[in-house]
Amino acid sequence: MPEKTTHQQVEELITGYWKSQSIYAAAKLGIADLLIAGPQTPEQLAAATNTDASALYRLLRALASIGIFAENEAGEFALTPLAQPLRSDDPESKQALAIMNGEDQFRPWCEIIYSLQTGKPAYDNIWGKSIFEFLSEHPEKARIFDKAMIGIHGRGTDAAIKAYDFADIKVLADVGGGNGSNLISILQACPNLKGILFDVPHVVENARARIEQASLTDRCELVGGDFFQSVPAGADAYLMRHIIHDWNDEKSLQILKNCHAALPVNGKLLVMESVIDPGNDPFAGKFVDLVMLLVTGGKERTAEEFQTLYNQAGFELTRILPTESELSIIEGVKS
Repeated sequence: MPEKTTHQQVEELITGYWKSQSIYAAAKLGIADLLIAGPQTPEQLAAATNTDASALYRLLRALASIGIFAENEAGEFALTPLAQPLRSDDPESKQALAIMNGEDQFRPWCEIIYSLQTGKPAYDNIWGKSIFEFLSEHPEKARIFDKAMIGIHGRGTDAAIKAYDFADIKVLADVGGGNGSNLISILQACPNLKGILFDVPHVVENARARIEQASLTDRCELVGGDFFQSVPAGADAYLMRHIIHDWNDEKSLQILKNCHAALPVNGKLLVMESVIDPGNDPFAGKFVDLVMLLVTGGKERTAEEFQTLYNQAGFELTRILPTESELSIIEGVKS
């Protein structure tokens, strides 16, 4: 096959959403789950998904051309390695991520000019409220969001545990800890560590069953609240993963100052986020930064920007520790 011209390469980039939205459709219909038991025909899959067999075949044929599903000689479609992550039972399933990005988080990209002109999130402009307000009012969307975050964060948590030594920490508070999956993994890997899971009250309550199922009720305290107001005392380290990037500098600084107020002297602040390096090298965080612009109003940051935030909040930024994932651990100490 001849090498693609620059025009062809750009054309593929322009039409990239064709593939992402096709993956979304397959995820929404649960095609990968239906194929766990073995190959099926488009007619069988259409009957199970209440779709038109001919139209569904065209979707599956297109996806098979990029390695997601494969058609056999009998006209049946089967799972492939690239289709496995779309299964709902995959430990790092991307099914919910595909659905989330194909629905309410796809629309802001159609309004990117609004965000570029105003510096404000297009998401708020479309729905008249922030994503967090929207999710609180739509439990099913919140459930999908929660599952999507599990699929994103699993690898990052494992990488953080491998990269960072938690041995000198007695009590670790996960601020904005969501469903508790991050803190659970850390507590399971560090049996001498105790934890505090802190998030808004209804989120913390939803995490209770997960904490109980992990047999960590005696080592993990659940606290509901608002991190813009305060964070719970009693920890000697505060952890935030993918929290600060949701907010602009003013709001991020308020969260960090509240952590500073609750920490003892020499207490640690551990922020797990992407750190954008200068230069033109590819880095997923540069596009996640656009997601933050469009959806939350936040941003990904450079090392210098983290340094400024930490200094303003009263922390000494002691090191930025890379991990095997795209995340780094930005460590600060209260002076």
